[in-house]
Amino acid sequence: MNPLLLVGLFVILFAVLTVLKAVRIVPQARARNVERLGRYNRTLKPGLNFVIPYIDRVYPMIDLREQVVTFRPQPVITEDNLVVEIDNVLYFQVTDPRAAAYEIANYIQAIEQLTVTTMRNVIGSMDLEKTLTSRDTINSQLRGVLDEATGKWGIRVNRVEVKAIDPPKTIKDAMEKQMRAERDKRAAILNAEGQRQSQILTAEGDKQSSILRAEGQRTAAILQAEGQSRAIDQVFQAVHRNDPDPQLLAYQYLQMLPQLAASPGNTFWVIPSEVTSALQGVSKAFTEALPRSAATREELPESSAADEEVARASEAAAAAVADAQDHDSPNGPRQLTQGEQDPSAAFPDLEKEHQER
Repeated sequence: MNPLLLVGLFVILFAVLTVLKAVRIVPQARARNVERLGRYNRTLKPGLNFVIPYIDRVYPMIDLREQVVTFRPQPVITEDNLVVEIDNVLYFQVTDPRAAAYEIANYIQAIEQLTVTTMRNVIGSMDLEKTLTSRDTINSQLRGVLDEATGKWGIRVNRVEVKAIDPPKTIKDAMEKQMRAERDKRAAILNAEGQRQSQILTAEGDKQSSILRAEGQRTAAILQAEGQSRAIDQVFQAVHRNDPDPQLLAYQYLQMLPQLAASPGNTFWVIPSEVTSALQGVSKAFTEALPRSAATREELPESSAADEEVARASEAAAAAVADAQDHDSPNGPRQLTQGEQDPSAAFPDLEKEHQER
C-alpha cells in the first residue's frame, strides 16, 4: 500500500478529530466548565461553543434546573427523649456552576449532611407533640440554615419539606388510644347534647300543646256560655213579648210535675207549697165566666154542676198538698176534718196510678 496514501488518511482523520474536539454544543439550562492547562478558564453557555483542542479541558455538564433530592429517614431525638424518624425532601438549584464545581467536592452529599445536622438541632428543642404540629416552623428554620451555608457553594435552597415523622410504635399505640378516647368523649357529649335538646323541644311542644288546648277549652266555654245567654235572653224576650197570663204559667207548672216524678231514680217526692197556688190558678181559669152561645145557656145547670166538680177537685188537691206538708212537719200528719174530703176520692185515677207504682 502506498505510504503517502496512509499519511494522507491519517492527516484527514486527525483534522476531523481536531474539529470535533474544538466544537462543543451545550443544551439549554446546562453549563460546562473549561480548564486551560489545568486552570479554570471559562464556563460554556448553552449553544455552540469553540475550544482549543488538546489544550482546553471541558468538564461534564452541570444541570442548572431546580432539583429534588429525597434523603433516607434519619433518627432524631426530641426534647422529651423520644426517637423519631424524619424523612425530608429538599428543593435546590445551582446558580453558579464554577462555585458548585470548585468550592465543594460533592454538593449533594454536603447538603444531605447539613440537612441532618440542622434538623437534629431544630427537633432537639421541641417535644413530640410540638414536632408533629410544627412542620412549617421546622421547614422555615431548615431552609434558613441551608440557604446561608450553601450560598458560597453556588447553590440556592428553595424549599425544605418534612415528608414524614414516624414516632415509635408504642407512642403510636398510645396516640391512637388517646384519639379514640377523645372521640368517645366527643360522641358522649354530642349524644348528651342531643338528648337534652330533644327533651327541651319535647317540653316546649307539650307546653305549647297545653296552652293551645286551654285556649281552645276557654274559647269553647265562652262560646257555650254566650250561646246559653242568648238562648235564655231570646226565651225571656219571647215570654215577655207574648205577655202570658198567670193561668197559662200555672198550667205549664202543673204539666212539669209528672215529668219530675217520672224519673226512675225518684223514690221520694216532695210536693212543693207552690202547688196550691198553681191549682187555685187553674181552678180560677176553669171557673171564669166565658161568653156562652144560646145552646150553652140552655145547658147552664149541667155546666154549673161541672164547675162545682172542678172546684171540689181543686179543694181536694189543696187539701192533699196541705196534708203532705203536715206530714213533713215535726208535729206529725194532719188529720182530716169532717168538711175535708179525701184526696184519693177526688182523684181516683191518681190513686190507681200510685198503687201501680
